[in-house]
Amino acid sequence: MGKEEISTTKYLIHAQINANGIVEKPDVVGAIFGQTEGLLSNDLDLRELQKTGRIGRIKVNINSKAGRSKGEIVIPSSLDRVETAILAASLETINRVGPCEAYIQVSKVEDVRAVKRRKVVDRAKELYKGMMEEVTPESLKMIEEVKEAMRIHEITEYGDEKLPAGPNVISSDAILVVEGRADVLNLLRYGVKNAIAVEGVSVPKPVAELTKSKTVTAFLDGDRGGELILKELLQVGEVDYVTRAPKGKEVEDLSKDEVMVALRDKIPVEQIYHDMGIKTKKAPEPSKSEDKIKVLKGILKELEGSGNAEILDDALNILKEVKVENLYDELKKANNNVYAVVFDGVISQRLIDISKEKGLKHIVAVRISEVVKKPNQIKVITR
Repeated sequence: MGKEEISTTKYLIHAQINANGIVEKPDVVGAIFGQTEGLLSNDLDLRELQKTGRIGRIKVNINSKAGRSKGEIVIPSSLDRVETAILAASLETINRVGPCEAYIQVSKVEDVRAVKRRKVVDRAKELYKGMMEEVTPESLKMIEEVKEAMRIHEITEYGDEKLPAGPNVISSDAILVVEGRADVLNLLRYGVKNAIAVEGVSVPKPVAELTKSKTVTAFLDGDRGGELILKELLQVGEVDYVTRAPKGKEVEDLSKDEVMVALRDKIPVEQIYHDMGIKTKKAPEPSKSEDKIKVLKGILKELEGSGNAEILDDALNILKEVKVENLYDELKKANNNVYAVVFDGVISQRLIDISKEKGLKHIVAVRISEVVKKPNQIKVITR
């Protein structure tokens, strides 16, 4: 593997090969190129990939024993994860090497960078341990300063208002809404990277909008300012959970343990509404009757132009479907478990009268004629 190859390789495909007969490295390489050709799109043609340096030199170690061959194939890849996996899977379609039957199985796809990162972390631990053995209080202070500087680099800005935010606010499904930049920085110190600050008592529009597409925990100071922001947030945004710093404390001053306890003990927003008696702008849940009206209107839409009528029970199951001209007679014959009638026609006084007699709750039709008496217990719905 050349130096250039090593520097660009992201993954190593490891595969085992077994062949019924004696085969050598050139046979295996030839089979890999020959039998995968035309299998995948041109973008994933092995010859093209090797020409452009996106896969490295194929390495084959093979040994023959008792008329059989066994070995390992390693292919370096600088393609992305998906393409590398497809390429690895394509090797398993090879069934001959030279004149011999052969079987290839991919054992693993190794992430070279992950291995390098592990080595870096392990070596860094060793070096750090050596440093700590000769650490003085002064150097500890310097380490903290370096960490703080790194955290400041991690902080990002959100929206036109350039609101302070952790780097994961956009990508994360859940976010924390905090009061100010110092809160975001303190949470970054403990590895919490999905906080965004409102920077003041009034909640900026971008934050209110963001709360509508995320699971939101309001994490606020334990003082009056926190109370005011919470009320505003509950009115303009959509909050799922609420947690507070201990009374009199601010999020920016909390220790790691205090942050973790506060996040663990967050309260569902419904409890907050109940405890504080806050009137919110959240839309009320639709009632069952509203749901039924929606379904009835949908049935009317389906019936339009058919000249038909449907007689329904209170679960909106169809008891009977008839022609509109026969509707009056059918209702007259019906027992008293009829709940609604939907039809492609005009509601007449005569129909209302029979519906009242039968205890109907809804009449749904295209329009209504000059009706003199409309009883209160019947809801009339027209297009």
